Amino acid sequence: MTIIQSTVSSTDQIELLKHTGESLNVLQKFWQNLDWEKILSVLISKGLLIVIVLIVLGISRNLLLKVLANSFENYKKKQGQNSGRIDTLETVARNFLQYLLFFIAIYCVLTIVGIPIGSLIAGAGIAGVAVGLGAQGFISDVISGFFIIYERQIEVGDHVMINAIEGHVTQVGLRTTQVRSFNGTLNYIPNREILTISNLSRGDQQVLIDIRVNPEEDIDKVKRLIEEVNQSIGDTLKDLTADITIVGLVTLPNGAFAVRVITYATAGQQFGIKTTLTTAYIEKLTENGITIPSSPINVTV
Repeated sequence: MTIIQSTVSSTDQIELLKHTGESLNVLQKFWQNLDWEKILSVLISKGLLIVIVLIVLGISRNLLLKVLANSFENYKKKQGQNSGRIDTLETVARNFLQYLLFFIAIYCVLTIVGIPIGSLIAGAGIAGVAVGLGAQGFISDVISGFFIIYERQIEVGDHVMINAIEGHVTQVGLRTTQVRSFNGTLNYIPNREILTISNLSRGDQQVLIDIRVNPEEDIDKVKRLIEEVNQSIGDTLKDLTADITIVGLVTLPNGAFAVRVITYATAGQQFGIKTTLTTAYIEKLTENGITIPSSPINVTV
């Protein structure tokens, strides 16, 4: 039995070596029959063609972006044109141009390599359902961005509040909107997540100033001094769009008393107006012996 098993095992080994040798011979013949000169020639020619196409597209991109920037700059110089609106349109046009050139580059490279574009499109149709589920967010961003731009809800440079993020708009795109907060943070907000936009750069903005006073102070004197400040510097504030109105004594949420002053200013200038008026009021009142509380006043009723 042992001799028979050894014979069978040796026969199997011989057959295995025979098949392995035949496979190696097939691979060797295939390797030797390859036309390496032709393969190298094709690789070099297609590689050079791809490089040339990419260089041409790169040069075209730079030239087109330069022409685009000059066109919008000349358009911006025209009288009566909204600078923020033009900056927004320029950003959208630049992004569209770069996306277009990117897809053209992909198409050219695939065509040179020999990949059938028609087959890829057909395959994309088959996989469209699966891809579409993942692209829903992207499509929603683009649609929302289109209407934001079309309806001119916001423009570059506007002071806005979006989803509790306050700052100035730096870019409005079809997919995202960029808002830079006052502390320098740049926020990227997907357009589909923009539900409410508070645009603080449209129309005149209210300037509300509360000058806190002690209850025992002469309120009429305080109002008279504030009115003197209004008369002296009111005409110098060119960004005011309404008269400065002294509302009178009001109670603040912390129980303190204050003399309230209200006016309106050009959008974006309300903060500077408020600072200027508040500083002038405090200096005037202090010079005339009016004590300005430095801590909240607790009032018990």
